[in-house]
Amino acid sequence: MTAAPGLAGPAHTVLAHGVGSRHDLPLSPFYAYAGAFAALLVSFLALGLLWSSSRFRGDLAGRPLPAVLQRAADAPATRAALRLLGSGAALLFLLHLLLGPDDPDRNPAPGALYVLLWVGLVPASLLLGPVWRLLNPLRALLSLRPPRNPRPVPAAVGIRPAAAGLLLFTWLELVAPDNTSSLALLVALAVHLGVQFTGAARYGDRWFAHADPFEVYSSLLARLSPLGRRADGRLVLRSPFNGLDATPQTPGLVATVCVLLGSTAYDGLSDNPRWITTLQTSPLGPTPTATLGLLSAVALVAACYGLCAGALRLMNRALSTPLTSFAHSLLPIALGYLVAHYFSLFVTEGPRTVILAGGSDNALAPAPFLGPGGLATLQVAAIVTGHVLGVVAAHDRSVRLFPADRAVAGQLPLFALMIAYTLGGIGLLIA
Repeated sequence: MTAAPGLAGPAHTVLAHGVGSRHDLPLSPFYAYAGAFAALLVSFLALGLLWSSSRFRGDLAGRPLPAVLQRAADAPATRAALRLLGSGAALLFLLHLLLGPDDPDRNPAPGALYVLLWVGLVPASLLLGPVWRLLNPLRALLSLRPPRNPRPVPAAVGIRPAAAGLLLFTWLELVAPDNTSSLALLVALAVHLGVQFTGAARYGDRWFAHADPFEVYSSLLARLSPLGRRADGRLVLRSPFNGLDATPQTPGLVATVCVLLGSTAYDGLSDNPRWITTLQTSPLGPTPTATLGLLSAVALVAACYGLCAGALRLMNRALSTPLTSFAHSLLPIALGYLVAHYFSLFVTEGPRTVILAGGSDNALAPAPFLGPGGLATLQVAAIVTGHVLGVVAAHDRSVRLFPADRAVAGQLPLFALMIAYTLGGIGLLIA
């Protein structure tokens, strides 16, 4: 994650990437591109030869955990404790914003939002499932005075409000000037609370599953968790592919995934020297130009996927929902991008934020335990692994939806898309 354009001094550097500039990483472009292309090609060919029928069973799959663990996880006391934990953390965040110094080097609030919450939800959701639903302080506040006759959220709404919220949050994170100042964060918090509680007053706590960007973000990442729920409500251990396969094809899914991919791609572009020069010399000014850059990155990702979906529809006229049918296969790709771009930030600024919250003044970030070479390897491996997992998920869905004689050929648009995403992602690391 990089700071917003126009920032300088400590506010700019406090949330910078943990190990220098990605563009200085000791990585051979030839070997990075060749290795990524070979991994995708081999996986595509192997799947085409060896995987002729769908093997994933979605939310019907999974090995039940012991009943005692199920009872403990579902116990009202457990849920109440988690809700209290989330509410306590939110209260501390608010107190630091209101009473703490307006300096991100001495105030843990910016790091708590941009590092511990935004980035920390990635490993937490992968290991434990949709944790933000249990920790969400908005649910705790609403439970104090729930609406009397909440209406069902219209099916057409889907998770579109959350997609818009994620786009606004990434704008705050990557574009907004003074995005670590207490005033900016308080204004953003007020807008967030206003939108969420306005919807909740009409639809009850169901609204958060559709509109809270962090809850939807955590729930989508949790599709790759080994912990999950079967259709009958049992807590199970499952293959992450079954979790992916069970991803609801809800309106807004494509938009949400495209925001995650596009915003992370823009983050990779934002510290490119050429882009920095463009921001500094643009007649529009740095903030409008950066806003256009972020929107263009998201639009480009969405346009590429839209073209791919159109090609799939041409190849199989019976495929009525080409956009949502394969959107789940983009989630591992988004995860790979998130790990590649934010790993070093999390392991350096995360502990520093905790130290600041503990009362230390002007805490220093710990030295990264991976050198530039190790970080480069991890970043490329994360991107390639995410794309390979996406190829597997797309192949299984393809052999289910396409006739047997066209199942492999029907994946070619998706395969081409994933190659483009892979090469683009690696290019942003080493350009």
